[in-house]
Amino acid sequence: MIISILVFLAVLSILVMVHELGHFIVARRSGVWVEEFGFGIPPRLFGKKIGETIYSINALPFGGFVRLHGESSEEGIIHPRRAFLNKSKKVRTGIVVAGVIMNFLLAVVAFAVVYSFLGIPKETNNVKIVEVDPGSPAQTAGILVGDIVKTIDKKEVASNDSFVNLIEEKKGKKVTLEIEREGTPLKKITITPRESPPENEGPLGVVITTTELYYPPVWQRPFVGVYYGFKEALIWGKIVIDGFVKVFRDLASGVGPKEISGPVGIFAITTQAAKGGILQLISFVGILSVNLAILNILPFPALDGGRLAFIAIESVIGKKVLPKVEAVVHTVGMIILIILLLAVTARDIQKLIAAGSISKFVESVIK
Repeated sequence: MIISILVFLAVLSILVMVHELGHFIVARRSGVWVEEFGFGIPPRLFGKKIGETIYSINALPFGGFVRLHGESSEEGIIHPRRAFLNKSKKVRTGIVVAGVIMNFLLAVVAFAVVYSFLGIPKETNNVKIVEVDPGSPAQTAGILVGDIVKTIDKKEVASNDSFVNLIEEKKGKKVTLEIEREGTPLKKITITPRESPPENEGPLGVVITTTELYYPPVWQRPFVGVYYGFKEALIWGKIVIDGFVKVFRDLASGVGPKEISGPVGIFAITTQAAKGGILQLISFVGILSVNLAILNILPFPALDGGRLAFIAIESVIGKKVLPKVEAVVHTVGMIILIILLLAVTARDIQKLIAAGSISKFVESVIK
């Protein structure tokens, strides 16, 4: 359990620190005074001033923050030209969105690492058996993992859909499959697809794929990995956006969201991912990073998207919203977020207790 907690804290810290690093880098390059770059949540345990910035380690050992000069109030500004509030809309927008961009880039890197080690998926015209259910017609007939189905009753099979459609047509009837098996001539197998297979099994009791993995030369893998990592990040971005749209649609209909998990849920899934090995954990970090990027860009007070909304309002009305007013709005937004977080956490704890184990709880969260 201690190791699981440490892994969970490490994952959260990486996600948040990368996000804050984006704000830090762009703020520094834009001439904004970064007063403090802290690891963890205050109170401060240790701090060292390097140049003009204090680098600190704080009491709660996860996450982090960047404190910009004149970030939310005109009070206490001693360098007006280097205060965040006094910078142009373009500069402030760049600083705000930098964290989101960094989280997206972290996701790309995470997925690129996974692809570089596990291989690049490649579509083929070969329908390969990747799983055979125990006691199924496929196992009884002698079909093995790795077999490639070439024909069904002499009809060519070149896609998952063609395999499924041909088998569905033949349920309850004998069919002849022509199988290609490594190291042997083409083999014919006669089999009868089930009309009423068990739940989560097909008529034959097999799992198929037309995707194979290939491994580019080692020197090419980082570049190919980044390309596919970028595509993977976009795919997960769409999934996350669709999820948020569904949540907001449910809320508008008066239905409470069921898909959202708080820290307890994330802890459980992180623990489960870590059991699958380092690459599975890295992949999960990528998914979480995409989630964090999109969550932060939502136009809600206290989030980066909320700050962008105030910059947009400034562009429309031609003047800044009073910093005190904006600060109050962000404070109220933070209170609302904390309340929602506590509510989701309480629900996750109830589900965890009811599930009786982390693995069963993870299954309930994913469903």
